[in-house]
Amino acid sequence: MKKSITSTISLLLLVTFAGAEEIPCDLDPLLSVPANWEMSPDSFEERYTKDKNRNFAWLNSDRTRAKLSRNLYGNIVINLSAFGEKVPVQEAIVDFMDGKLNLVTLSIYNRGDAENITELDFTARFTASGKAVGETLGTAPRRKDAKPGSGLLTAGYSWYSAKTGVALLEHNEKAMSGGDREFLRLRMARPGAKGSLATSLTHSRGGAAVSQGDLPDNLAKSDNGDIFISTLPMVDQGDKGYCVVATVQRVFEYYGIGADMHQIAQIAEADPKRGTSTLTMAKELDKIDYRFRTRLDTIGMSDAGGKLTSVEKKKGEYYVGKPVDERKFLKEIRSHIESGLPLLWALELGRYPEKPQLNPQTSGGHMRLIIGYNDAEKDIIFSDSWGAGHEIKRIKMSHAYAATHGLFVLKPTSH
Repeated sequence: MKKSITSTISLLLLVTFAGAEEIPCDLDPLLSVPANWEMSPDSFEERYTKDKNRNFAWLNSDRTRAKLSRNLYGNIVINLSAFGEKVPVQEAIVDFMDGKLNLVTLSIYNRGDAENITELDFTARFTASGKAVGETLGTAPRRKDAKPGSGLLTAGYSWYSAKTGVALLEHNEKAMSGGDREFLRLRMARPGAKGSLATSLTHSRGGAAVSQGDLPDNLAKSDNGDIFISTLPMVDQGDKGYCVVATVQRVFEYYGIGADMHQIAQIAEADPKRGTSTLTMAKELDKIDYRFRTRLDTIGMSDAGGKLTSVEKKKGEYYVGKPVDERKFLKEIRSHIESGLPLLWALELGRYPEKPQLNPQTSGGHMRLIIGYNDAEKDIIFSDSWGAGHEIKRIKMSHAYAATHGLFVLKPTSH
C-alpha cells in the first residue's frame, strides 16, 4: 500500500520542472494532538521555514490563515505528506484563532490540481488517513453518507472527542463506488474550536451552520465611516481561472458550509482554462446554489449594450429585465451589507483606479466580493480572493457601478 501511494506521488501529484528542487514537508506537527493545538503563528512560521525559505504563504495580513502547497513556487516541488509519510497531500490550509491553532484542512487529493488517480490509490489514501485519524484522536468513527436532497454532498467518516478534537474525512459522492474521483479532504479542529467553518464539522444537516439572523453581528464600523463585513475568510485562487468558485468558497465558509473551491468547481463544472465572461459566471453560480441549500439572487447583469439590467430566467436562458441604475445598485449593496450578506461582483478589471492599485495593472473579466461601503467617502469596499494584502480594498461608487457586469447574492436557506 505504501509503495502504491509513493508511486502516485511521483507519477501524478508532482509538477515536474527541469532541474526543479524537491523538498520534503512533514505535516504531522499540525496533526499530532494535543500538542498541535498549542501551536502559535510564530511557532508555525518557525517550523515551516528553513534557511529563510518558507514552505507556506500567509493568506491574510493578520497571520490567522496560511497555505502550504506542493506548487507554491514555480521551480520547487514541496512534497507535503502526513501520517508518517504514508499519505501524500496536495495542499494544507492552517487556521489560527486567539493565537493558537484552531483548524487544519488537508486536500489529500483534488482532480483540479492532480488530474486523475486510480481507484486503488484513492482507496489507499482514504483508508490510511481514516486509520491514522482514529488512532490520533483515540475515538471510533461515525459513518457519514451523502444525501444530496438534504444538501449533504459528501460521504466519509467523522470523529469526535471532547479531549482531542474533531475530524471529518470526506470525498465526493460515489467516489468509492465506481463514480468519478474528484476530491478527498480531511479537516481536524481543536476541542471547542471557534468559527463557522469549525462548526460545520459537527453540523448534521446540509447547508449553513450559522443563522442568517446572526450575520449582522459581523459588521464593523470605523470612525472614518467604513461599514464592512469583518469576518470573511480569505483564500487564494492561485493561477487557475477559479475566481468564481474561490469567491463562493469564502462566502460558504462565512456561512459555515464546509466546501472548498475544488469541490465547488466540480459541481459548477468550472474549467480553470475557460474564459470568465459574466454569463459563464452566472451559469456556474446557477449550478452551485441549490446543491448547497443556498439561494442565488441576481441583482443585475449587463445587456448586449453594456447597460446593467435585472434578469429574468426561463428554462435556463437569461432575458433582459428592467434597468438597474446607480441609485438602485448602491441601495442593494447597502441593504445586503447591513444584513451581513456579501455580494458577488463581476466586473471588468483595469478600467478605473482602486486603492491599493493593482500592480501590475490587470484587465479582463473577474469576480470579487463587495464587503462594505463608505457613504462619506463615496467608496465601495471590496476584497479579491488572492491572499494576503487583498482583504480590504476600495473603489469609488460611481466607478464600481460603471465597471460592473454582474451583481449577485448567495443567501443561506437553512439554519
